Amino acid sequence: MKMLWEHWSIWSSRSILKTMKHFALICMTLLAVSGCKKDETVAGYDGGKTWSLIELDGQAFDARATLVFGDDGKITGQAPCNNYFATQTEPYPWINISAIGSTRMACPELEKETQFFTALEDMTLAEVTGDVLLLSNDAGREMAFTPVKDAD
Repeated sequence: MKMLWEHWSIWSSRSILKTMKHFALICMTLLAVSGCKKDETVAGYDGGKTWSLIELDGQAFDARATLVFGDDGKITGQAPCNNYFATQTEPYPWINISAIGSTRMACPELEKETQFFTALEDMTLAEVTGDVLLLSNDAGREMAFTPVKDAD
């Protein structure tokens, strides 16, 4: 009987050690994967592009306005008159642009800049399809952007 107990004890110890090794491997894998967290905001889906507004609510937007989604929910860009910054932390495809701040230069396009900022704050959905970024909301407002072409 003693020999049977020793055999079972050795088998049991090996089994426990093997199970513990598997558990440790699983834990290390989960920790490694969690460290590689993808940005779940629109910034994680837009390819790092600088977007240029081409259309606002179905009408061509004839002033310069750009949008860049940065790290940690930061947004920057050039409005018709001023550089601006804002925040956005909603997971894609939702968007909530808030805390817009800008420099304070006056220019003839100040009305267009106000339209641009108001529209940005109104948007609730984002869709990136190839070279088009479409921001929209449930009220039917839309902003269409295309990537800024690099100057050669």
